[in-house]
Amino acid sequence: MIITTFVLINYIMETTTVQKLSKDSSNRLELAQKYYSLISALNNLALTEREIQLVAFSAVRGSISFATVREDFCSLYQSSFPTINNMVSKLKKSYVLIKQGKQIVVNPRIALDFSKPIILQITLTHNANNNGETTEYAAERVPSEEAKLEVERV
Repeated sequence: MIITTFVLINYIMETTTVQKLSKDSSNRLELAQKYYSLISALNNLALTEREIQLVAFSAVRGSISFATVREDFCSLYQSSFPTINNMVSKLKKSYVLIKQGKQIVVNPRIALDFSKPIILQITLTHNANNNGETTEYAAERVPSEEAKLEVERV
């Protein structure tokens, strides 16, 4: 049985809105899926539900390289090896998955231990010039494993 609670507290201060959310889960895989859904949304990765499931599964199991782990994923999500290969290829291009030695693992910048409590701090800022207009910034895509994902581990 999974016990889930949801608490929403919203504090409005003079210049900042602070919102605290709490989500309890006894299932590490479910927790990992929620975390990677947030990472996908915040970084505009547009990951599909199945890709998020694969990343979460890889994070919980440590790697997606071994045939037994892939078989377990296929059994759990009614998938196939070719589908996994296609997703791994896409996820490696966006640096969500990386090759470490001979194994394909979740990028260490976003890999967490989902057996422990996780506290996330997400800061969203609105950049505006003096006229109140939004200032647009051009972002250059940097081809490195650490540059793509905008996540800072504390």
